[in-house]
Order: sequence, then structure tokens, then C-alpha cells
Amino acid sequence: MLQFIIRRLLYMIPTLIAISIVSFILIQLPPGDYLTSMVAGLRDQGVEVDAAQLAALQQRYGLGQPIYVQYWKWVSGILLRGDFGQSFEWQRPVSGLIWQRLGLTVIVSVSTMLFVWIIAFPIGIYSAVKQYSIGDYIATFFGFIGVAIPGFLLALVLMYIAFRYFGQNVGGLFSPQYVDAPWSWAKLKDLISHLWIPMIVLGTSGAAGLIRVMRANLLDELGKLYVVAARAKGMPEWRLLLKYPVRIALNPFVSGIGWLFPQIVSGSTVVGVVLSLPITGPLLLRALMAQDMYLAGSFLLMLSVMTLIGTLVSDILLAWLDPRIRYQ
Repeated sequence: MLQFIIRRLLYMIPTLIAISIVSFILIQLPPGDYLTSMVAGLRDQGVEVDAAQLAALQQRYGLGQPIYVQYWKWVSGILLRGDFGQSFEWQRPVSGLIWQRLGLTVIVSVSTMLFVWIIAFPIGIYSAVKQYSIGDYIATFFGFIGVAIPGFLLALVLMYIAFRYFGQNVGGLFSPQYVDAPWSWAKLKDLISHLWIPMIVLGTSGAAGLIRVMRANLLDELGKLYVVAARAKGMPEWRLLLKYPVRIALNPFVSGIGWLFPQIVSGSTVVGVVLSLPITGPLLLRALMAQDMYLAGSFLLMLSVMTLIGTLVSDILLAWLDPRIRYQ
């Protein structure tokens, strides 16, 4: 196992280099750059930009240089100084913009994952143990509904319900008076009161999918000979269920950690825009639309790092959880 971890860590270095190169090239593929988009927006407003001023801005941002020079300037700053560059649109260091929103993104993502596990785990077990019962049919029906409903549509419905029947300020994670206020117990309570909408919206589809996966895996395990042998020896049903079949059927829950890490960075962009959430997803979308290459590139690089780390952690946990998995 130790050799496997070391080998995977060494593989991550060339993988990250390749991903950073591809990401930077993809950001540069659309015609023009940040200044081109800015000038087009100003001209739509009837404002003309002087050519000398535009050339000075290109020199300042280094946008007139070849793409490989711009890439090396960006990646060398990360490796040597931990500097992710300057955001063109925000006129601020990229690292400050990312960390400013990362904390709230972690809160939303972790609470969503807990919601998914709390809902999917018991319902999936019940649906498998009570196969073809009324409860199983109800869980299956709501599972299909949860997978089929788009997240942004569910967000709009819950926003209407929260405003119409509970009188709650919809959108965002805080009431207006707490947006810029320092942290306090009142602000934390306000955050919790707003957190349930994004938690349900982001977690419904994942919970519905994991219920189906848990049910299918557990049904497959319940029909195997070791379960029959354990029952024949008189082992109590609940102990048999939790000790062997459920443990093996938990693999999808553990492997879900692999996508939890990148989810922390990306967030759910469309839902984040609809709910006006101050998380990283909408900021990434805005950076891509504005061709803010250092901000967008840093997001994509961090997303790749999180994906690789999450995959490694999930693989290690799977090997610990399921003795049948071995890495040589």
C-alpha cells in the first residue's frame, strides 16, 4: 500500500503539469483575450478606447506575449512564490479571490455531502431489505423524481416556498444585514437558516442516485452464499446485515469522496448563479466568460489537484473498507 501511495504521488506531478498546459491552452482558444472583451463591452456602451491606451494595457498584463511566455510566467509564479497571478477583471491577486469564497464553498459542499449520506444510506438499505414493498416503491419513485428534476428548477421552487410561506429572504447565504457583518452567533444562525435550500437542491440528485446504487449493490450482496451461510449459523439479521453486505455496498459512498474534493472548488455553477451563492462556481464561470486567464486557470488547476487527491483518498479508504481490494 505504501508503494502504491508513493507511486501515485509521483504520477501526480507530470499529470498536473499536463493538465495545467491543456487548461491554459483551452482558456486561450476563444478569439481575443480579456482586453478584447473589455473593449467590446465599452464600445457597446458608446465608449471608444484609444489604441495607445490599449497597447499600454496589453504591455501591463503581458497579453501581447506568446502563449508559452504567458504560461511560464503564470506557472513559475506558482512554483517559486506561490503567486497565482493577478485577476484582470477584479484587479486583485487571484489567491485572495479564491480563498475568499472557498470557506463558504466548503460549508455548502460538506453539508450537502452529509445530507446525501444521511438520506441515501438508510433509505437504500430499507429499499433493498424490503424489496417490492410499498416503501420500496415510494423510495424508487422519489429516486427517479430526484434524478429527473433539474437543480435550477428545484432551486426556483424552493425559493418561492421559502419566500411565500416562511417569509425568508431568498438567494444568497446571508440576510442583507449580515452580508458584510463580522462573524457572530447571530450570523452563524442566519447562515444555517439559509443553508437548507442549497443543501437540498445540490443534494437531491446525488441522494437519489446513491439510493439506487445502494439498493442494487445490497441486493446483489444479499443473494450471495456467505449471507446464506451466516443466516444458517443463526447470526442475528441486523448484525449480519451491517457487518458484511452493507460494508461492501458502502463502496459507492466512499468513492464519492473522490468527487467531493473537486466539488469544493467548482461548486454547482448553475445552481450557484440561480441562488446567488457566494461560492467558487459562479466566480469560475465569470472568469471563463471574461477570459480572465489567470483566475480561470488557477481554478482549473486547483480543481485538478482536488480531483487527484480525492481519487487517492477514496482508493485508500476503499482498500481499507473492502478486503478484496488490493494494490500491488
